[in-house]
Amino acid sequence: MALRITDECINCDVCEPQCPNTAIYMGAEIYEINPDLCTECVGHHGEPQCQVVCPVECIEVDPAHREDNDALLSKYQRLVKLAVQV
Repeated sequence: MALRITDECINCDVCEPQCPNTAIYMGAEIYEINPDLCTECVGHHGEPQCQVVCPVECIEVDPAHREDNDALLSKYQRLVKLAVQV
């Protein structure tokens, strides 16, 4: 699963620096999450840090990008491998 930020986002800027994969970015109006980079913090933390710090609880599971824990860990490992190659 990847996460997504809903329209309730108040652009408070606290989620973006918490993302270890730099999946969160400023969209046209609110922050957005790149599902190709979001691992829900698997490989980094025990829970999604963006959800932990969000003051309005506007970060939820994206039903269009469902992945189990194994898939998230695989994505994390792929991202780490790519980062090492750069």
